[in-house]
Amino acid sequence: MVKYKLIALSAALPLALAFSATGSPASEADIARAGPPGLTPSAEQAAAARMVYGILSDSRYVYRSKPLNDELSADIHRRYLDSLDGQKLFFTRADINRFDAQRLQHDDAIKSQQLAPAFDIFATYQRRVAERVAYARSLLRQPFDFAKDETWLYDREDATWAASDSDLNDAWRKYVKNDALRLKLAGRSQAEIRKTLDKRYAGMAERVGELRADDAFETFMNAYAGSIDPHTSYMSPRSAENFNMSMRLSLEGIGAVLQRQDEFVVVRTIVPGGPAANSGKVNVGDRVIAVGQGDTGPMTDVVGWRIDDTVALIRGKKGTRVRLDILPAESGVDAKPRLVVIERDKVKLEQQAAQKRIIDVDDRRIGVVELPTFYLDFDARRRGDKDARSATADVARLLRELRAEQVDGVVIDLRDNGGGSLLEAVELTGLFIDTGPVVQVRETGGRVSVEADDQSGVAWDGPLAVLVNRASASASEIFAAAIQDYGRGLIIGEPTFGKGTVQSLIDLDRFPRKDDVRFGQVKLTVAQFFRVDGGTTQHAGVVPDLQFPVSLDASEYGESTYDNALPATRIAMAPHGNVGNLAALTPQLVANHEARVAKDREFQWWSDDVARFRSEREKKQVSLNEAVRRAERDRLEAERKQRRAERIAAGLEVDEDAALVDDGLAYNERSVVEQAAEEEAAKNGPDPLLRESAAILADALDLLSADRQLTAQVLPVTRQPTVWAE
Repeated sequence: MVKYKLIALSAALPLALAFSATGSPASEADIARAGPPGLTPSAEQAAAARMVYGILSDSRYVYRSKPLNDELSADIHRRYLDSLDGQKLFFTRADINRFDAQRLQHDDAIKSQQLAPAFDIFATYQRRVAERVAYARSLLRQPFDFAKDETWLYDREDATWAASDSDLNDAWRKYVKNDALRLKLAGRSQAEIRKTLDKRYAGMAERVGELRADDAFETFMNAYAGSIDPHTSYMSPRSAENFNMSMRLSLEGIGAVLQRQDEFVVVRTIVPGGPAANSGKVNVGDRVIAVGQGDTGPMTDVVGWRIDDTVALIRGKKGTRVRLDILPAESGVDAKPRLVVIERDKVKLEQQAAQKRIIDVDDRRIGVVELPTFYLDFDARRRGDKDARSATADVARLLRELRAEQVDGVVIDLRDNGGGSLLEAVELTGLFIDTGPVVQVRETGGRVSVEADDQSGVAWDGPLAVLVNRASASASEIFAAAIQDYGRGLIIGEPTFGKGTVQSLIDLDRFPRKDDVRFGQVKLTVAQFFRVDGGTTQHAGVVPDLQFPVSLDASEYGESTYDNALPATRIAMAPHGNVGNLAALTPQLVANHEARVAKDREFQWWSDDVARFRSEREKKQVSLNEAVRRAERDRLEAERKQRRAERIAAGLEVDEDAALVDDGLAYNERSVVEQAAEEEAAKNGPDPLLRESAAILADALDLLSADRQLTAQVLPVTRQPTVWAE
């Protein structure tokens, strides 16, 4: 039985969830207490810093603790500056020299709860952004010389700090020139370019200027937490709430995802079946300009507000009502708003839950289960709720449905699945193996426990494949490694992220506090996990049995890119039986795969795009000469048209490959309605990797069905599922 209420996940939190207008309520008074932009640390933040220090310096909590001393202070300092200005576009060497006075003082500042110096650095950042933006906007008064041969170094991570304002101005001149050239190549007039970029840069200054003391505190404390290891972090109360929502997939609110566009908060997506969708009065692209609580509460104008503050007003408990003044997507900014009254309710985020589909491969029917994350409603599970929402329960239901639909095999699609609950990784594995160890966990102090599936029986005993990519991390790697170590299924795709550590959440609000004060949560590394064969996924990840072209290698993305990641090591193997040994199948499967994709234009186009992406990524700079850029754009446009013609000729689904054509706009400058339509079309577009994975699994079925001797070699007689050997 798994003993941990732990998480095994990557660092990224979906942006859409962070902006989801669902969850707990916040009053105008709550937001007013946050105050206007100000950078004075509060007593609550000082107390939170003390608690974080107490946890991160205690080896009973942290798997690899580090003393908070001058050495760690220097690391905190470096990470803090990198989080503020990682591309070195705002601070000059003079700023850095001034900040160096604090380089070895952050340890003492945290211990003594004197956070003002860190806040001063943050305030300087805000001022420098305002200064750079003012300079950038001044450059728009005159046209650029695009005939000149010069380049823009867009990846400035390894650049040195600008020696002077003039050096920084030159970097910004190239920055703005590149933005202007992109718009010109997209067919924009000089007037349009000036208007678009002026609004873009003004918005940049406005967003940074809106940052408050809680933003400064969270950024600084994450520099401290991140200096312990890459997956330790501090979450403010609002960030913690959003994180917990992402794990529950069950919220209370109106069921709409919002984004900031200019001075408005705009409806980006609407959750099917949620209150906003059921009202029939809220549409994608609508702008929220005022919010009122209940039937009679005053309307609060939210034009120009931070998006999280607007979301906080819209959120609320099931059964309560919220009133929204909405400007419809098709209306001008001076149109009369429409009042919409919505009763908040429980919202299920089904689009982020496990989904199924069926792919026909010749005479084979291959079921696919797409799992975006290993989600679990921890609170419901702790209460003993048998109906607690979880990835395992949902996948088990989908497998029953696929079995009823008489599929021949199942592919579990874990691409871009950054992890989630360790408990779910173990229980999900148990759907495919009878009983046995799934993962080994080494805790602080070195004690190793074996987390096993102790529930006899399986939900699916037929042919299985697991599709992964470089963004499949942590809990995804636990599952894929166990399936591989048991010989239970084929692993297909790219080597995974390479994260082999386990995190736990500590709620700082459990400590004595005032009722109206919240301190947030700490996510800290408490253990390292190992495969049942004693190996580790740390750094190396899970290496697929059949590999697709690598889109990102270990030097570009993954655990090995972190300078303070835990080292890879091994422990003893946990005794376990093998369902099979699929190695004998691999040579013929690879041969069939290579022959098939050589004739698969969609797969070849994807491979070409990967090669182009990797080539461009290695350059780290771009020409600012119009003729050079136009020639490149024309080449890409010709490729796009050629692809479209080939698709039409072959009777394939037509895809305009719009991503190959740069429109020069930022994401929040495009029509939200058009973006939503494009995203929906992309979800339903060609997926050559998934189709090929289904074909590989179908090949395995064919090989085993036709060769009893091979079947006996691959699957021990006592373990042969009837579906594998027809």
